[in-house]
Amino acid sequence: MRLNRRAAAVSAGVAIAAIALAGCSSGEPTTEATLDPDEEVSISFSFWGNDVRAELYNEAIAAFEEEHSNIDVEVLFLSPIDYWEKRQIEAAGKGLPDVVTMDLAYLRQYSQSGSLLDLEPYLGTTIQTDGIEEQVLGAGAVDGVTTAVPLSTNSWGMFLNTTVLDEIGVEPFTEGTWDEYYEWMADVSAAAAEAGVEAWGGVDPTTRFTNFELQLRAEGSQLFDDEGEPGFDEERLAEFWESAAAAREEGAVVPQQRVAEIQPLTAFDSAIGASDTTWDNSGSGFLGNLGEGYEIELLAPPLSVDGGKDLYLKASQMYSIAANSEHPAAAATLIDFLVNSPESGEIFGTNRGLPASKTARDAAELDEVSQQIAEYEASIADRLGDAPPVPIVGYGSLHEKFRQLGEELNFGTLTVDQAVDQFFSEMDVVLNQ
Repeated sequence: MRLNRRAAAVSAGVAIAAIALAGCSSGEPTTEATLDPDEEVSISFSFWGNDVRAELYNEAIAAFEEEHSNIDVEVLFLSPIDYWEKRQIEAAGKGLPDVVTMDLAYLRQYSQSGSLLDLEPYLGTTIQTDGIEEQVLGAGAVDGVTTAVPLSTNSWGMFLNTTVLDEIGVEPFTEGTWDEYYEWMADVSAAAAEAGVEAWGGVDPTTRFTNFELQLRAEGSQLFDDEGEPGFDEERLAEFWESAAAAREEGAVVPQQRVAEIQPLTAFDSAIGASDTTWDNSGSGFLGNLGEGYEIELLAPPLSVDGGKDLYLKASQMYSIAANSEHPAAAATLIDFLVNSPESGEIFGTNRGLPASKTARDAAELDEVSQQIAEYEASIADRLGDAPPVPIVGYGSLHEKFRQLGEELNFGTLTVDQAVDQFFSEMDVVLNQ
């Protein structure tokens, strides 16, 4: 095993353009789909993270190499900022590492450019899939071709700061519609003001693209279909942003000026927001920033459609094999170990998120927050729908535009109609690039 930390140096924009010219479908296996146990091979493996995760990977790769003495793994480790720039350069030159840690936001781009291998020959054989939920495994498919295997999951949820709620004497939100949630937020803000506590019900939920996505899913639609067509029009987006207009105007949500002042912390982990909707794996970070003396709860977000299947298990990280790999069977063997093995689950715990594989999850030692997440994801089974299509190329820029427009609505510098016009203009550019 060799640990190699590389730095990126070339513009990602040029690399993306080169990737787009490389092809339009996932690659085919370059060699046989079975591994010769007597053949000595060397493969490369890339991931992003920090020094703590790097040490865990060192331990896991050492365990893998001990079990598979004929496979030598070169580990390529970068910070999240540098990781994708380096991968884009490599993909442009058809030189990706054999095993690439993949993010859902980039999966369509790399799959449609032909940079990733079709994993079908390895699924259920070299890479065991019995312990992975079908809707989670399906998140790794683009245009019907599986090019990534999820290694961890999370889902959207709602956090409550029960310490703040106890202080101001307001009962926690339990369940209800989005309108009922807005009413509860107003009650929290009023009670906090009366008690002389700087706190509000939470931030404006309509600044979150995922909250819009969940409402669309509950109605049987989605943000974008497999063809990249939006599942909403200007009227529906305006309705979403207007739904929080009263909360903004009446001071039920944290003022945008306060949100800006406390950055990089959020309103929730600064204890001035009593609730927040976000990914469920945020709990440890929240508690770390809040400090001792605070307790939080995790529950399902509001739902305005009876029986709506709004939630889904999101693949927070995934593994892919490069189409240019000369040893795809060895690469698949490594993926199976990192995703499924009890050794991997024991080593990583929830460092990479809640393990997607039951065998790894059962071996992982869960702390109190991780156990709460596991129980939460089990509790929302009746609200889980199929994973949405893999995000369109350019999703990241739309996500950021949505956030910016939400901020401007809260600052009062834009009307809802102006925000809708700007978002659809941005979306038109992204969908037609």
